[in-house]
Amino acid sequence: MTESTALKSEHRTVLLRGGEVHSPADPFATAMVVEKGHIAWVGAEGAADAFGAGVDEVVDLEGALVTPAFTDAHVHTTATGLALTGLDLSGAASLAEAAALVRKYAAARPDDRILIGHGWDASRWPEGRAPRRDELDEVAGGRPLYLTRVDVHSAVVTTALLDLVPGIRSLAGFRADEPLTGDAHHAVRAAAYAALSPQQRTEAQRVALRHAASLGIGTVHECGGPDISGEEDFTGLLKLAAQEPGPRVVGYWADRNVERAHSLGALGAAGDLFVDGSLGSHTACLHEPYADASHTGTAHLDAADIAAHVVACTDAGLQAGFHAIGDAAVASVVDGMRAAADKLGLARVRAGRHRVEHAEMLTPETVAAFAEFGLTASVQPAFDAAWGGDQGMYAQRLGPGRARTLNPYAALLRAGVPLAFGSDSPVTPMDPWGTVRAAAFHRTPEHRISVRAAFTAHTRGGWRAIGRDDAGVLVPGAPADYAVWRTDELVVQAPDDRVARWSTDPRSGTPGLPDLTPGADLPVCLRTVVFGQTVFVTPNG
Repeated sequence: MTESTALKSEHRTVLLRGGEVHSPADPFATAMVVEKGHIAWVGAEGAADAFGAGVDEVVDLEGALVTPAFTDAHVHTTATGLALTGLDLSGAASLAEAAALVRKYAAARPDDRILIGHGWDASRWPEGRAPRRDELDEVAGGRPLYLTRVDVHSAVVTTALLDLVPGIRSLAGFRADEPLTGDAHHAVRAAAYAALSPQQRTEAQRVALRHAASLGIGTVHECGGPDISGEEDFTGLLKLAAQEPGPRVVGYWADRNVERAHSLGALGAAGDLFVDGSLGSHTACLHEPYADASHTGTAHLDAADIAAHVVACTDAGLQAGFHAIGDAAVASVVDGMRAAADKLGLARVRAGRHRVEHAEMLTPETVAAFAEFGLTASVQPAFDAAWGGDQGMYAQRLGPGRARTLNPYAALLRAGVPLAFGSDSPVTPMDPWGTVRAAAFHRTPEHRISVRAAFTAHTRGGWRAIGRDDAGVLVPGAPADYAVWRTDELVVQAPDDRVARWSTDPRSGTPGLPDLTPGADLPVCLRTVVFGQTVFVTPNG
């Protein structure tokens, strides 16, 4: 991965001192020197005096915490920007409230060719159902309207939008007066996004990246693909990130055409290459039927397809990766990996560091297989915070018993499976400290991991997921991607309270992190730096 043009300007040598520097090189570090885009030194305050005369700038941290910048390992950047600036239905508490928001938004934007919104979730509404097409036709005034469900795996649309997509009613996933899924959904999404001008698309991407930087995120993994965004969207984002200061963007293109993914500048033919759909939309592929539906979801790829893709990617020197949520989908990924290993040899498959996105419904057998094949689990702890628990959406779809098996982060770590944390924004918001909290305080206690392990998965884990073992940590020689935080006292938290108490003893030598106990205030980002260049400074500090 090359550094962006925007980050190649002349670097200043900077000494940061008077704070808390989270570094395994020195658990009691209070100072750090950055030179030529890399960490040059970390250490104690007394030793920092020796650097004072030889630097271009001295930053008084005033007690602030310095950590590696976060990596969000699964983002849809344009959709995130549109959600941040457009019609957001994630806060709608009822169907009636959602309808009122649509009506108000449509009235305020009379010149938009197509109205686009996101975030409705009928599982939380007292009406218990999605909007009907005739209802949307009325509140939108007969205009084209595209509204994605919170998981982005289904959408409701108006008649006017259907009329713009020839043959839509014959596509798989089309049902009268029901949310669109599968091919029908992909077709209306393409029509909706095609209505965006290049300027609108670029501005949405710029808004999303600026928002990420304001949260201490230094890198995002863009998960694009022909069924998700479009080639111009993908290449435009990579170009924008290369030209303007901001978070690094690593592109994944979900396409079985491996040569095409490579030509677009993708690191892998991976990301949301769909093996199945989502639990919320009843399209995740299960071994046993849903608790609230008489089917097992949808399979888009089988083990043979997966094996062929892994072989093609491995031969081309690209990462392969798959979207797999349901237990049947995850099993297909494992079977496909095994077939690829039989053909290529296990060592070559492991060396590819292939990825599985979401990987929610795992068993002890599939967890062990992830470890065997060297797969990275690119997961989203905020999913459990949003939909876990015995009364949550997962329990509605699967029943409480199966729901409690989802997202077993502790089991993955015990097996040696690398974790990379992300948000899947706009499915859940980019919120790195909230993500770490969600993993450490998982709704199912046996799946919890320590704050330190969760923090590592959201920093160094994202770098390791792209094949970089030299980054995501503040040690000499590492890229100077870091964030500065205003926070309260630092502690060490683990699922076992006995470990937490011992680790706060200074003699343990364990670097502390903010207290993420539910209800406690989360850290506030003061500054984000990427490759030694400041990409965000809080306007209030």
